[in-house]
Amino acid sequence: MKIQIINGPNLNLLGKREPEVYGSKSFEDYLNELSAAFPQHEIFYFQSNSEGEIIDKIHEVGFDVDGIVLNAGAFTHTSLAIADAIASISSPVVEVHISNVHAREACRHHTFMAKNCLGVISGFGLESYRLAIQGLAVAKR
Repeated sequence: MKIQIINGPNLNLLGKREPEVYGSKSFEDYLNELSAAFPQHEIFYFQSNSEGEIIDKIHEVGFDVDGIVLNAGAFTHTSLAIADAIASISSPVVEVHISNVHAREACRHHTFMAKNCLGVISGFGLESYRLAIQGLAVAKR
């Protein structure tokens, strides 16, 4: 399977940003672990702090990959445009959050993305990405 991981704003700071919430490992280090754990899959990675670049990436890969793992960061709670981009493609998308967004501020409890996604995984730290890839693999069968 070809899987595209897309991370949104501030996730380039993983390992440095709020380690009590997001942990102390960089995403690049975790990506090496994911690739080793899923050698049967091609895993591609993209990160942007720009809403438009995230939409462009979804459009670019959304008809060619077997699945997208998307952590849109704070755009999850604000971006109808990213939600519409997800609705416009044929590749399934799993929405991922490192923290349990429902245990945080009320403004983080709503997701515009979820209704257009295959599923949502939240609160398992970086392991949320591993669970999302496993979910995509099961759904593909």
